[in-house]
Amino acid sequence: MPVLSRLFRSAAILLAGVSAGADAAPSFVPVYKDNFPDPFVVVARNQFVAYATNDGINLPMLASRDLINWAPVADPANPGKRLDGMPTLAPWVKEGRTWAPEVMQVGKRWHLYYTANHRKRDGQCLGVAVADSPFGPFRDTSTEPMVCQFELGGTIDANPFRDADGKLYLYFKSDGNRIGKGTALWGQQMSADGLKVIGRPVEISKDDKSWEMRVIEAPTMVRSPTGYVMFYSAGFYGWNAEDRLSPYAMGYATCAGPLGPCTDAKENPILHSYREREAGCLSGPGHQSVFRVRERTFITFHAWAATIACRKLEDERYLYVAPLLWQDGKPRLGVGLRAQ
Repeated sequence: MPVLSRLFRSAAILLAGVSAGADAAPSFVPVYKDNFPDPFVVVARNQFVAYATNDGINLPMLASRDLINWAPVADPANPGKRLDGMPTLAPWVKEGRTWAPEVMQVGKRWHLYYTANHRKRDGQCLGVAVADSPFGPFRDTSTEPMVCQFELGGTIDANPFRDADGKLYLYFKSDGNRIGKGTALWGQQMSADGLKVIGRPVEISKDDKSWEMRVIEAPTMVRSPTGYVMFYSAGFYGWNAEDRLSPYAMGYATCAGPLGPCTDAKENPILHSYREREAGCLSGPGHQSVFRVRERTFITFHAWAATIACRKLEDERYLYVAPLLWQDGKPRLGVGLRAQ
C-alpha cells in the first residue's frame, strides 16, 4: 500500500475512534509539548508538516505521519539541529519577529505567507516567500512587503485561500490594537501566481463583540458543506492573573462569498478556556488552522502550557489537533487527538 494511502487510512481510523465521543464535552490534550505558537499544518510528501512563529529560528517546522507523534524537522547537514525553513530573510525584514506562517502549494512550488517586522518602519507586515519543497528553504527577495497597513497599525496573520474556481485570496488582520485602535479582518484577491494582491482589500469583520475585547485576528477561510466560513481568534492572548486563565478564544462567521459579507455566529466563542475537575485545563486556545485528509477535516490550535490545576507551567504554547465536524452547517470540534 502506498505511504500516502496508509497515511490517509491511519488518519481516518484515528478520527473514527474519536468521532463517537464528539457529543460529549470536548476534552483536549497537546500532541506536542514544546513551544509551537500559531501552528499551521499541510499535507505534503506523504506526511504532515507544521509551521510556527519564530522560536530561536525564523521558521520552526515539525513533521508527523499520524497527527499525534510530532518531531522537529532536522537539518540534513546537522541532524542534531533544527532545520530553519526560512534561514535568510527578505531585505525589508528586521530579524526576530517572524510570525504566523501559512503555506500553500501553487503549481509546483510552495508559498510561505508570513508576518515580519519592517526594518525601516515600526510595524509588522506581510510577505511571501517561495520554495521548491515544503521544507524550504523559503526565499523572499522583495524589497517591500506584500501587504502593510501602516496607517492602521500594521498587518499580521496572513491566511491564503483557494476557492473552488481556482481563484486565490489572502486574509489578514489590521494590527490596530498595537497603536490603541480597533482591529479588523480583511480579504483581498491575489494574482494567479499567488505572489501579489490585486484590487482593493475588503473589510470582512470588526471587533464589535464584548468577548472579543477589541481584538480579532488569525482569520481562516474555509469552504463548509453549506458555504463559506471564516474562523478567527479574539481577546487578549496572554494569561489573566485574576482568573488564572487566558481570555483568548475562537469564533467563526458565515460568509456569503470569499470577500463577504460575513455574519458572526451567535454561539461564539466556540472554543474557550476552561478549568474543570474532569476535563482539566485549557488556557488561551486559538490561532487555528484547518486542513483536510480526503473526506476528513481537522483543526489545529495552540494553548498555553498549564498544570491540571490551571497554573502557568511555562511561557510556551503547545500544539493541539482535533477533528472538525459539521452539524446543520455549523462547525463543532470533536474530542482532541492524543497518544493512545
